[in-house]
Order: sequence, then C-alpha cells, then structure tokens
Amino acid sequence: MRKYVLILITLLALTSCVTEDEQPNTRQGNFEALWKIIDEHYCFFDYKQQEYGLDWNAVYQKYKVRVNEQMTSEQLFEVLGDMLSELRDGHVNLSASYDYARYWSWQEDFPKNFSDSLERRYLGTDYKIAGGLRYRILDDNIGYIRYASFQSGFGDGNLDDVLSYLALCRGLIIDIRNNGGGTLTYAEKLAARFTNEQVLVGYMRHKTGTGHNDFSEMEPQYLEPSSRLRWHKPVCVLTNRSVFSSANEFTMYMKALPDVKLVGDRTGGGAGMPFSSSLPNGWNVRFSACPMYDAQQESTEFGIEPHYYVNLTDEDFQRGQDTIIEFARKLLVQ
Repeated sequence: MRKYVLILITLLALTSCVTEDEQPNTRQGNFEALWKIIDEHYCFFDYKQQEYGLDWNAVYQKYKVRVNEQMTSEQLFEVLGDMLSELRDGHVNLSASYDYARYWSWQEDFPKNFSDSLERRYLGTDYKIAGGLRYRILDDNIGYIRYASFQSGFGDGNLDDVLSYLALCRGLIIDIRNNGGGTLTYAEKLAARFTNEQVLVGYMRHKTGTGHNDFSEMEPQYLEPSSRLRWHKPVCVLTNRSVFSSANEFTMYMKALPDVKLVGDRTGGGAGMPFSSSLPNGWNVRFSACPMYDAQQESTEFGIEPHYYVNLTDEDFQRGQDTIIEFARKLLVQ
C-alpha cells in the first residue's frame, strides 16, 4: 500500500482542485461549467452506462432546458443537484453556503439492518474505548469491536491494547455497519492487523485526459502486514448498505484475507477517490475521479457482496437480538 499512498498524494497535489476554462457567472454559464467538469473528469461513465444506461450527453439535453436567467439561485441549485443525481454516486456533491446536494439512495432505498438500541444492548455500559474503537468480550468469548466512522482515528498503541485484551477470544466480530467512511489510512492500518503477508487487495486507475476512457493502466494495491501485534483467529466483518467510501475500501481489503468472512448486506459502495472543483458563482462540486477495483479487477462502486447475506428480522429485534451479530457468533464457533 505504500506505493499506492505515494500515488494518491501525487494525485491530490495535481488534481484535487480542477481548473476549467472560465464560464460567465450566469445561470447558463454555471450549468455549462458543471456539466463540463463532470464530463471531462468523472471516472465511472462507461461503467454506469453498462449498469443502467447512463448517457451524459442526454443528461445535458434533459437539464439544459430547465435552466433560464430568470430562475432564483435556489432553483438553479435544485436543477444542478438533480442533474448530478443522474450519476447515482454518493461521492458527487454540490455545495453552496445554504445547502448541500447529495445522492443518498445508495443507502436510503434499502433496509437499514442496524439498530442503535441493539448496539447499546450488545455493548452495554462497561465497554472499553480505544480511539474511535469501542470493544468488549461477549458472553460466548467472542470479541466484539464497534467502529462507527473512519473519521474517528486510532493509533498503533490503541490497536495493540485492543488485540491484547481480546487475545483469548475464540473469534472476533468487527461491526462497521453505518460506517460512512473517513480517512483511508485508518482502513489500511486496521486491515494490516489481520494478515501475516503481503496481499493483493485491489487496483486503481487515474484520469490521464478529458475523454471518458482516458485512464492509466490498472495499478495494483497491496496490503502490507503490520509490524505490530496481529490477529490470527477467525474474523467476521458486519456490513450493511450504509458502509461507504473508505469503509467500503476496508471491506474490500478484508474480503481478500483468508480467515475473514463478511456478514450482513451488500455495502453501499463509493469506490472512486473524490476530487473537487468550483463553479463561476463559487459553489463547489465534489466528484469521483479515480476508480478503484477489487482483487478480481471488478469495480466496487456499487458495493461489495458479503459471504453471507443476513437481514435483521423484526422477530429478533423484538427479542432484543441482532440477527446479524448472532449469525456471526455462531459462524465463529463452528
């Protein structure tokens, strides 16, 4: 992963703020600027054309007629937000001082498969905290780690202490349901505790020009084992549709490891590294510019399938049980 980090730093320095030929600060000028930014720099056009028939030129014609110079700023924002939603990408957002356009159907159109009240029941009140990690030992001697956001960090010392405390457990559950992502470094740092050797976990490409197909060759991503304390027993990672971005990447890393099983629902996806640009009126647009793929060179933009599909049932909820956690517990003691 070190080579990948260097590549990422270079890409951030070169393309994190895309500059465009200046358009007039008019309603039509802002529309044209946004459409062109996406047209020249977005990275999933071919993939989404295959998946659901996306035609970005047709999108231009569809939304151009909705823009006129008499409309208010709020009306323009709504039209541009609707246009971006055609990409079906949670990493594509338009932000103004008064609103933030976003596409959330990657999670809203699916069962939650998570309950805050059940989370509190399993963690109890005496759970331990190490950085962003909450953890305890369940009654059947299964370790349980709840990691709600990759925006919440941890250090190597935190991970050493957590794994030492759980060392006598028969297996480990890492619950990342509802984890919307954050810092990719934490995904790599955590996953590195579960392998003893270098593992090919995926690939990435980056844009080399303004054409829809202008990409570099696939560059392999390798997960390097941590030089610190590592876990050698079975692991279940719990996922749902609200696992996105760097949490999706963590899921991809872990699925490539032999002693790890994914349990729950398909992740939400979000496999493109996001970059940003500005419109003439100062609004900012964030978009996916570098596609990522799993070890089989399949895009993970629309999510990663678990090894075991398990849904949280109403019957279990009424009994105070989390169906997905209970399935993982049984799987780990087989």
